[in-house]
Amino acid sequence: MKLLLYSVFGIIVIVGLLLIVLSISSRKQPELGLLNNQLRFCPATPNCVSSEQQVDGTFVEPFVYTTTADNAWHNIKQVIIETGGIVLTEQNGYLHASYETPLMRYVDDVELRLDENKQVVHIRSVSRVGYSDLGANRKRTARIRAAFYKQTGLESP
Repeated sequence: MKLLLYSVFGIIVIVGLLLIVLSISSRKQPELGLLNNQLRFCPATPNCVSSEQQVDGTFVEPFVYTTTADNAWHNIKQVIIETGGIVLTEQNGYLHASYETPLMRYVDDVELRLDENKQVVHIRSVSRVGYSDLGANRKRTARIRAAFYKQTGLESP
């Protein structure tokens, strides 16, 4: 009985330490920013979504706006903050924000790019660590989309 108890305790400690190491490693910021005036491609892992990469499982629609570009950009920044994001960088129609998961404090990155010619805001949401995010980035993008369209008075596609 003691051996079983020690084994279970040992497994719990190992799993806990692994989760702590992953949480700490998620603090390291990956390569972000624009590449050839577009958001970077998602990695080959299922923990990223992007409106500028039309690959199955990765693609999400960009956010369409009908107001001025300045108004749309102001609204999307406000939505990022309201949905729990922290704006880290903003310059020339590009925004980088981070989100932290409540329990394990993993950090995910959200990038936005304003395309005034097409009247859309492109989005990329990616986890810093792990292989799968269990759909967290897709759900986050959907929450941002719903809040953005609600704020602008448009219907979400």
